[in-house]
Amino acid sequence: MKLANYIGGRRVDPVEDQWLDSYNPSTGEVSHQVPSSTAVDVDNAVAAAGSAFPDWAATPAGERAAVLNRIADLLEQKLELFAEAESSDQGKPVSLARGVDIPRACTNFRFFAGAVIHQEDAVHMTEGSALNYTHRKPVGVAGLISPWNLPLYLLTWKIAPALAVGNTAVCKPSELTSLTAYMLTEVFDEAGLPPGVCNMVFGAGPQAGAALVAHPDVPLISFTGGTATATSIIRDSAPYFKKLGLELGGKNANIIFADADLDNCIPTTVRSSFANQGEICLCGSRIFVQRPVYEEFLERFTQAAGELVVGDPKDPDTNLGALVSAAHRDKVESYISLAGREGGTVILGGNRPGVDPDLRGGYYLEPTVITGLTPSCRVMTEEIFGPVVTVTPFDTAQEAVAYANMTRYGLSGTVWTTDLNRGHQVAQAMDAGVIWVNTWLLRDLRTPFGGMKASGVGREGGKHSLDFYTETQNICIKQEPLF
Repeated sequence: MKLANYIGGRRVDPVEDQWLDSYNPSTGEVSHQVPSSTAVDVDNAVAAAGSAFPDWAATPAGERAAVLNRIADLLEQKLELFAEAESSDQGKPVSLARGVDIPRACTNFRFFAGAVIHQEDAVHMTEGSALNYTHRKPVGVAGLISPWNLPLYLLTWKIAPALAVGNTAVCKPSELTSLTAYMLTEVFDEAGLPPGVCNMVFGAGPQAGAALVAHPDVPLISFTGGTATATSIIRDSAPYFKKLGLELGGKNANIIFADADLDNCIPTTVRSSFANQGEICLCGSRIFVQRPVYEEFLERFTQAAGELVVGDPKDPDTNLGALVSAAHRDKVESYISLAGREGGTVILGGNRPGVDPDLRGGYYLEPTVITGLTPSCRVMTEEIFGPVVTVTPFDTAQEAVAYANMTRYGLSGTVWTTDLNRGHQVAQAMDAGVIWVNTWLLRDLRTPFGGMKASGVGREGGKHSLDFYTETQNICIKQEPLF
């Protein structure tokens, strides 16, 4: 099966007729091919988006919202089909795709459809002499580059606000997980999205992605992915002074104090460590436990992690499916080996599990727990993005915060304590954009999302997304006195 680019409402093959193999991570077999698009394909998509922009920008917000709501309705009707496709394309358990990824994609369209018709802007009277008000207008053609770990969820998180405020878009999904993005174009047609409003160009980052970033007619880039790639995006977009939203990597800390409710903390921490095979930018890969409960936590946490089922993503009892690719599994395994050289001890996992014969070509790895490392070593400061966590004791709150901040990343963190005063203070002292206290991944789309340091630039969510996808003008009307 060959996927096609979606440009101007039509499915078209790449101009140079070059293709990339896409593998099913659970079996290691080629499942389909995606276009290996070049700058010519990107040019065509940008031209289509540019032609569609004036009419879409002039479409009343209520009508744009109605289209987004129809897209959400159709996604919901096709939930099972999309969940199965995402599971086979990315390797995650189908139960996770069914219960989280696809419903969140529906929510993205519905939320921003509602947000754009309820948006409020400020008006200021300047001592009776002038009226100042805020005017927002769409930026133009938005370049949206999404990652492979949450393929539909994060792609729709970009598409929905961009289209809601009147932009058109050219999307470049990951070449590793393009199937649900392709299927989404069929939903666009069925929902009545006008041709050219949202285009999909598939291919590799150095070709298609780089061409989109450097295109002079694309004034906005939203990118979710690795910090190294983001460095190139900043450099290549700089001559055009583009608006950039960069949601990047994480090396997130879970700080667990001795007074934490371990009955709630441990199952949530297991989930935050190993959900989606640890391939979530918000996963807590560094666990710091206050010394009085360190041994108890470690024993209970390791036992619970050891009970997780690794195997066929289609099996409803599976907790961890396959990693996304052979190369990525090799990378994760290299860090497990590095942990030994840095003085760590693997107390759980670290191996490729036994699986059914028809799955032996898949990219599976056991949940892995490592102890004995220093907080400044590479395994504890570099992003691994797999089912690998470290567990380290600490004594004081100051020490825990110092350990947590001992990395170039600053995406998220979690604090477990029944002392809410301490919870507030520790959360505020952590250098991370999103902090949870006594929970994990409890998201409200109205709140800003994003990281500090090497974890990103800009914020998404609610009004923050609508702000990002618009140009904001302040308009001042001078008023002459009449009396």
